[in-house]
Amino acid sequence: MKYETLILDADARGVATVTLNRPESHNALNRAMIAELHDVAVKLAQDDSIHIVVLTGAGKSFCAGGDVGWFRDTLAMDREGRIAESRALAEMLHALDSLPKPLIGRINGAAYGGGAGMISVCDVAVADHGARFGLTEVRLGLIPANISPYVVTRIGAAKARATMLSGALFGAERACQIGLIDEATETLDVAVDAQVAAHLEASLSAVAATKKLIAFVDTHDIEAAKDYTSEALADAWETDDGREGIASFLAKRLPRWRSGV
Repeated sequence: MKYETLILDADARGVATVTLNRPESHNALNRAMIAELHDVAVKLAQDDSIHIVVLTGAGKSFCAGGDVGWFRDTLAMDREGRIAESRALAEMLHALDSLPKPLIGRINGAAYGGGAGMISVCDVAVADHGARFGLTEVRLGLIPANISPYVVTRIGAAKARATMLSGALFGAERACQIGLIDEATETLDVAVDAQVAAHLEASLSAVAATKKLIAFVDTHDIEAAKDYTSEALADAWETDDGREGIASFLAKRLPRWRSGV
């Protein structure tokens, strides 16, 4: 798959790396990048040879938010056009968020506005210790609309107010404290490789089911959750990976996805 604004690589382990590739614009989101991110998320979701996806940026920044040219073009549209542009961004974020395999953020530099939203759809986010962050929309007279479901889920409503209402920038230590990122490190590639290695130990089908499980129990009451989880566990026991996992545990051997079989 060839893209104008992204680089897609995959290795023999089934680890795909998606690199935002507009370094001259600090990987700011424009119409083309939004469309291509949506496309790559859909394709990787359907590709059984891919077990893990790493999301990162080219150059010094991860993602500086919305592109100035995209803002200008959107401003010139009528209301229906602006809604369509906004909806495209929302659908792209949803496609990444619902990816049925681990999405690991390799946050190589600054992440502002939509860049923070991109972090928030990652299952794990590891950042360079010098990275800077900000939910900066209010400083442009705008609101962090499309990213808000994911940012608020990730850091909580109180921390969202503390960051979104001023739009102030903050560093990696603060980003860790509020839960926007999971780790800040001086050895980014080592830390990301460790996350990849850990996630390769898991069954791909179990990961997909667990991501659905988390989304369900986070949005339903306990009665609905009891029904869902009772059936979900029964379903898991009946899958090929469930049978293989239990058989390997009883036989004191590694399951096939960990032994390379």
